[in-house]
Amino acid sequence: MDRLNGLLAFARTAEFGSFIAAGRALGISASAVGKSVARLEQELGVRLLQRSTRRIGLTEEGALFNERVRRILDDIDDAEAMLSRTREAPRGRLRVSTPIVTYHLLLPVLSQFMALYPEIELDLDFNDRIVDVIEEGIDVAIRSGELPDSRLVARPVVAFRMLLCAAPSYLDRHGTPGMPADLVGHFGINFRYLNSGRLLDWPFITGSTQPEIRSMLTCNNMEALKGATLAGLGIACMPDFLVREALDDGRLRVVLDDHVDGRGQFRMLWPSNRHLSPKVRVFVDFLSERFSGARQPVAAPNPG
Repeated sequence: MDRLNGLLAFARTAEFGSFIAAGRALGISASAVGKSVARLEQELGVRLLQRSTRRIGLTEEGALFNERVRRILDDIDDAEAMLSRTREAPRGRLRVSTPIVTYHLLLPVLSQFMALYPEIELDLDFNDRIVDVIEEGIDVAIRSGELPDSRLVARPVVAFRMLLCAAPSYLDRHGTPGMPADLVGHFGINFRYLNSGRLLDWPFITGSTQPEIRSMLTCNNMEALKGATLAGLGIACMPDFLVREALDDGRLRVVLDDHVDGRGQFRMLWPSNRHLSPKVRVFVDFLSERFSGARQPVAAPNPG
C-alpha cells in the first residue's frame, strides 16, 4: 500500500507540478506528498523530481518512470471500473457441480435464469462424485446428505422423498408386498454410490423389519436404475422427482409407502472464505426462490 501511495503522490505531483496541488487532489498535506515521493526515490535509488523554489519538474528518469506509472494507474482505474460494473450486472462463467439426476430439476428452470442474467455463462458439471469445491474452483455445488466440509456454506434448496417403486408388470408376476417382510422372494435393484462404493440403504421406518431381498441388478446411475425398474426387473429405491411422470402415467407404482421414511434434502454449497460474487449470489437466490417452500415432495399415489 505504501508503494501505491508513493506512486500516486509522484503521479499527481508530476501532473500538477506542485506538492500543494497534488496534496489537494489526494486529500492529504503537501508535506505528506513530499515525504511519499522522497521515500519512493530512496527505494528506487534515483531522483525523479527536480525541485526548485519556483516549481517542481521531472528529471529525465522521472519522465520515463511517469509514463509507466500513468499506465499502471490507468489499469487500476479500469480494473476498479470493471468490478463496479460487475457489481451492477452479474456476469462471467459460473461453474456448478451437481448430481446427474438433478437435471430433472434444473433444466426446466434454467432457461428463466438465463433470460434474467444473459451475461452469466453457466458451466454445469453433472456428476455423482464428491468434488473438492475449493481446490477445483467450483462456484456452487449441489449435494444431498450431510455437509462434507466445514469450510463450506450450505443453503437448502430442494426437499425430496425416496420411494420404493416397481413396474406393474413386475408386480403382476410377483405380487405387491404389503409389509417389509413380504419382500422376501422379491428381486431388488440396488444403487451403488460412486465414491464410497456402498449401496444405498432402503429407508424403512426405524423399527421395521429389514428384509433380505435378492439383488437382481446393481448400478451407480439413477437413470439406469429407473430404466431397469421400468423394464420390470425388480423393485428399486429412487427420488420422487425422478419417477414423478412414471407414477403419474402408471408406468411405475409405489410400494410399502407407509413403511418408508425417505425424506431428503439437496443443498447448495460454496466456500465460506470467499466473497459471495454477484453471479453466485443471484444463482443461489434464484434457485432458493424457485424451489424452497414452493415445491413439496411428491405424495405417493395409492398403489392399488
